[in-house]
Amino acid sequence: MTREGSGAFLVRAMTDAMDDCETEEEREEVKRNQIYGIEYEDGAFGLSSTNMLIHGDGNSNVIQASMFERGEWIKDKNINVVLMNPPYNATRKFCDPEYVKNWGSSKKEDPSKGFHFVEYVARHIPANSKIAVLLPMQAAIGNSGDVKKFKKKMLDNYTLEAVFSLPNEMFYPGAAAIACCMIFDLSQKHERSNKETFFGYFKDDKFIKRKGLGRIEKTDSNGNSLWASTKDEWLDLYKNKKEVPGLSVMKRVTWKDEWLAEAYMETDYTTLEESDFQKVLNDYLSYLIKEGYIYED
Repeated sequence: MTREGSGAFLVRAMTDAMDDCETEEEREEVKRNQIYGIEYEDGAFGLSSTNMLIHGDGNSNVIQASMFERGEWIKDKNINVVLMNPPYNATRKFCDPEYVKNWGSSKKEDPSKGFHFVEYVARHIPANSKIAVLLPMQAAIGNSGDVKKFKKKMLDNYTLEAVFSLPNEMFYPGAAAIACCMIFDLSQKHERSNKETFFGYFKDDKFIKRKGLGRIEKTDSNGNSLWASTKDEWLDLYKNKKEVPGLSVMKRVTWKDEWLAEAYMETDYTTLEESDFQKVLNDYLSYLIKEGYIYED
């Protein structure tokens, strides 16, 4: 199941699942009974359902609704994998009404930075499920307020399996938010699992910006995709829980800690150049400006 938008998550989930099928009957089973999506807004719902139809889903299971009104619908589908990209600054009408009841009158946007969407879904799917969710960096760093509260809620009930720091301009040319991907295993609470969490510093995906085209893949001198080899490397690190300086680290964390590779991994200093230092400073300054810590009077 995905929390929709353009339908990109759902289409990719469907096509990947169908690639694993051996017969047309199995492919039809995937399309009819194994892929589900929810979208609230009219425009995004039309885009996502059309996207599914274009890619061969003749009986789309994308519904237009607030997920907070469809808890029983979610439960009934016996979903075991969830892909989410919740809104990071949702206004009151998009949030869980039960959660909004606790907001002060001056609060206009979701103080959990999307975390309460994740926690709600986790409560409505089976315990053998996994959730992969894109959240802003603030949700991983946050150690105060509602972000802290929902980090604790998640680890009190589920295991934080992995967190990937993603490219800064992943959403270009749309949103400017810097995101990470968190993976939760819902089978047991974090403390009971007694596992280290995998943290990946997956910033350079070998894409570049092109005006009018967005982000496109870079290729080598033979025309081969650099993203393809990068993806294979990242998946290998994650699946085998490998630690590589500058790329990945395993760390035992609690809800009080930062959930980002940057806080724990070793740096391979042999590869650093002056331009790397300048880029970090520029990125940090950009973050401070976007978040309102620096402003012009």
